[in-house]
Amino acid sequence: MTTVATFEIEHLQYMDADGRLVRDDLPEFARDTAALVELYRQMLRVRSFDTKAVALQRTGKLGTYASCLGHEATHVGIGSAMQYDDVLAPSYREYGAQFMRGVKPREVLMYWGGDERGNDFSGPAHDYPWCVPIGTQCLHAAGAALAFKLRGEARVAVACVGDGGSSKTDTYAAINSAGAYGLPFVQCIINNQWAISVPRRAQTGAPTLAQKGLAGGLEAIQVDGNDIIAVRVAMDAALARARSGQGGSVIEFVTYRLSDHTTADDARRYRDDAEVKAAWEREPMKRLRAYLVGAGAWSDAQETEWKAACAAEIDAEVDAYLATRAQPLESMFDHLYADMPEDLARQRQAALDWEAGR
Repeated sequence: MTTVATFEIEHLQYMDADGRLVRDDLPEFARDTAALVELYRQMLRVRSFDTKAVALQRTGKLGTYASCLGHEATHVGIGSAMQYDDVLAPSYREYGAQFMRGVKPREVLMYWGGDERGNDFSGPAHDYPWCVPIGTQCLHAAGAALAFKLRGEARVAVACVGDGGSSKTDTYAAINSAGAYGLPFVQCIINNQWAISVPRRAQTGAPTLAQKGLAGGLEAIQVDGNDIIAVRVAMDAALARARSGQGGSVIEFVTYRLSDHTTADDARRYRDDAEVKAAWEREPMKRLRAYLVGAGAWSDAQETEWKAACAAEIDAEVDAYLATRAQPLESMFDHLYADMPEDLARQRQAALDWEAGR
């Protein structure tokens, strides 16, 4: 019997849970503590927004909301690595990546408040909107990557999907297409350990989620998703590889969902308190802050000042969201079809009659 292929998956980490470096070969950007401070500031900004958004939902001022608590390093790292002309196809909680690309917090709130105008967000108009149907955004990104290749454009399509979504056929099809056609495509699998109430161990028998890229012929790597340095290194390498015509990659970012799946979920029903407590010891903010403080680049005073600035910014964004006038009732019908079918026209009129008390 002859062995025709062998594979291995590398796990990339630069910083442990206590903020100590575990490698000596720091990338150039990480040697600049000012650059790391800016990434940390953006992570704090995301957490400030997330806390406020949950509070808005709890007080009836926002619809169901998907928290990003614990994902800050992965999301900010993904967004900060991308170029403007690249395309992001998010799922529904990658706010940190979107903020890095110019999306405004008020637009996220509009979307979760039931106003689809939030999807007409600031930042690159070619980025895809939030995607709730699990995994379909991966196919959208693969299609964009095919267009880039056919046009000869040095652009990359980046798709984000969760650990549960990585089991969907849409994700596999995107990976396979990227490998078959040699597309400039990066599939980010954000492994936060829980697909709502389904644990990672029940989702697949594969030792890693990164190895799902191997069957498609893509580069595959697993990264400590709570380590912002490792996230950026992996993303920078994958984007450069794709942009230079060397093909796509699958990156598994290992992190943890510190919150409920959404505000409609109660994770206490299926997760042990001890597991969540242990995850808080590995969370991304704690470790980067410890590293920066140890390097003399960050202090309690700076943190207090920046948190106050973030709170003021988010409060202004909330005010802008709450001041946004609701669309008229008929708008839910008017933007579905160029030529409205008769049954929908009847529903539209019935809704207007109901609103008018007729």
